[in-house]
Amino acid sequence: MHDHINDPYVKMAQKDGYRARAAYKLKEIDEELKLIRPGQVVVDLGASPGAWSQYLRRCFAPKDVGTGGAAVGQLNGTIIGLDILPCEPIEGVQFLQGDFQEESVLKALEAALGGRSVDLVVSDMAPNLSGIESSDAARIAGLVELAIDFAQRHLKPEGALVTKVFHGSGYTQLVELFKKTFKKVKPIKPKASRDRSSETFLIGIGLKAPQQKP
Repeated sequence: MHDHINDPYVKMAQKDGYRARAAYKLKEIDEELKLIRPGQVVVDLGASPGAWSQYLRRCFAPKDVGTGGAAVGQLNGTIIGLDILPCEPIEGVQFLQGDFQEESVLKALEAALGGRSVDLVVSDMAPNLSGIESSDAARIAGLVELAIDFAQRHLKPEGALVTKVFHGSGYTQLVELFKKTFKKVKPIKPKASRDRSSETFLIGIGLKAPQQKP
């Protein structure tokens, strides 16, 4: 609790109006790779409590009014968030509550897309960890594989996928899966990610073999 209260990113989030310090992880990834541009269609998996969607909507706030980065008001782009947990509304963000592993929830997400291809999929999804490494690694891998499968079916050929992974058992196999799927693969451990955390993010850009939508 002491670490959390004194965390500089927690203080920045409170000052900047973000719901969680996680916003700065996506911000760092975006600033390095320039993934987010106004007008895009973005899907935010594991969206609750909404910090990544907040960052996305600020990226989509028009810059022509001289400010940009507005948390409310006009929005140039589409953001669809999904999480098994509820999420307080964010202006301009369409949120679906449900389990990404369920077919009915995927169908609802596809309906929300309305046939549009996706520019960017961002995933901060993580399972509830049990502490049993082999079991946790399998559950993490399962979520990442689902995100990759969704990306293959819905991303534009030049689109990108950002997923949270954890160093440890199964990490090397996930990197290999990314390399089979994407033309460019980059792991990033943002400064906003706590040092003692084994989390890192894998980013894949440009599909090697986009799947045809059924």
